[in-house]
Amino acid sequence: MTHTAELIAVGTELLLGSIANTDAQMISQALSALGINVYYHTVVGDNPARAKAAVEIAKRRADIIITTGGLGPTCDDLTKQVLAEAFGKKLVFHPESAKKMEAYFAAYLPHRTITENNYQQVMLPEGCTVLDNDWGTAPGCAFEAEGVTVIMLPGPPRECRAMLEHRVIPYLKGMSDGVIASRTVKLFGIGESSMEARLRERMASMTNPTMAPYAKEGECEVRITAKAPTSEQAQAMLDPVEEALRREFGDLVYGVDVPSLHARISALLREQGLTLSTAESCTGGLAAKRMTDLPGASQVFCGGVVCYTNQVKRDVLGVSQNTLDDFGAVSPQTAAELAQGVCRCTGSDIGLSFTGVAGPDPDEGKEVGLVYIGLAHGEQVWVKEVHLGTARDRVRNSAVLHGFDMVRRLLTGLDVV
Repeated sequence: MTHTAELIAVGTELLLGSIANTDAQMISQALSALGINVYYHTVVGDNPARAKAAVEIAKRRADIIITTGGLGPTCDDLTKQVLAEAFGKKLVFHPESAKKMEAYFAAYLPHRTITENNYQQVMLPEGCTVLDNDWGTAPGCAFEAEGVTVIMLPGPPRECRAMLEHRVIPYLKGMSDGVIASRTVKLFGIGESSMEARLRERMASMTNPTMAPYAKEGECEVRITAKAPTSEQAQAMLDPVEEALRREFGDLVYGVDVPSLHARISALLREQGLTLSTAESCTGGLAAKRMTDLPGASQVFCGGVVCYTNQVKRDVLGVSQNTLDDFGAVSPQTAAELAQGVCRCTGSDIGLSFTGVAGPDPDEGKEVGLVYIGLAHGEQVWVKEVHLGTARDRVRNSAVLHGFDMVRRLLTGLDVV
């Protein structure tokens, strides 16, 4: 059976824009991996009448409703009351959850007194499945009524994420009459519309497995999902689809089920015993940040130099003054010398450099969005010229992705440019 879900986030602070609804993104990603269609996201303020109206609408168009927020001890924490009323259930005191809450206060909040209103958090819909919250004071819960599965989660993202992973996903898997498996094929070097056009007819004809395209900033991915009686059968159904995607897109595929392009090159560097360093002008250290965001980065990343001025390009990384005078800072010649210079400076095996015009204004008579990316490995040097539009953040992010892809191509034996 195919399930459809609606997510309802409760909280006036979300409507006011005081905080972002990161819970919805996280839950949608998890449900997609389970093969559950998320058709609607709803945000409603701390108002009982409007919250009840939102639930009544969701009941008519989804068979799974997941709410976030509104489970706390204050008067505006009304989610359980609204859901219980909407489905004709009473709220009853749950003594086991009360003991867990008291233990949480004793262990993590020893200087705070448990006031009477805190026990509002352990008033739960009769007959529900309690979703223990080991990361906070408010338990979640789940129940089925009127053909709808209702799941309530706390709003704080730290609690919501842990509850989703350790409570909700196992609960939803238990509802299934089979096993759902998925893989995500990651691509760089093709736009979403071009990718979707090449897959449209195939996707339209598929029922099990299915394919769904997704766009991320600067790259794309295709999620393959299959359902079968066993995990082995589901994985076997995914194999030919993955192989077909690899044939279709060739070296644009940079990995399967890998978190990012920089994680992919970090793994390749580690496997091959090589190190990388970066020289960054227009990207301002973004490539170095991405690399050092990864655990164990020191095994593969020697360091980075932010060489924003010509003086640093010349005095720290050894770019020739003649090169700067004759060709400018934004030039293939400078990019090449920066990549070589950062290898000398840090002792790395591979040097990656970025020099360009991120904007908002042209520089050296060169257009915004023009970036030269250099790559040095031993005696070999490559330079790639890219034109990345006029949005400053996009120019910087896309340049870094192009640079990482050059490293990926070098390490996998592909043509670098």
